[in-house]
Amino acid sequence: MDVILAPDVYVNASVAPQSPPDQVVQRILGQHKGEGSTSAWILDRAAAMLITLPEFKEDAVKAQMELIKTFVNMIEVPGDHGPDAWEDALVAAAEAAGAKRVITDHPDLVGKDHDAVEFISSDAWLIEQKMPPPPPGT
Repeated sequence: MDVILAPDVYVNASVAPQSPPDQVVQRILGQHKGEGSTSAWILDRAAAMLITLPEFKEDAVKAQMELIKTFVNMIEVPGDHGPDAWEDALVAAAEAAGAKRVITDHPDLVGKDHDAVEFISSDAWLIEQKMPPPPPGT
């Protein structure tokens, strides 16, 4: 897989079935089980976001994180990134995974290009997936 899912995509998919983030997660994790990569930082941020939601109690968050782990490949990412270091941590995760893109709906990140890593929204990624491939030779 040439993409990394940001924490907000995991959270939005967990709380909003049929939403674009949920569709992205279904396609990437469901159709390519074990091929997508994530880092401890990404899952820690997702868990921290979920625990603040009233519908997710601590046990439910733990179960949700364990479920996600069954669908992804955990990667080691060099460096120590704080909870607010989204851009740096996601770029580092993408580079460690050999991915060129991060799918996120974070308004401060969508559309950024950083060290050969592009930040793309879940909506834009879904539209790309529906497009036919370019003709041979173009």
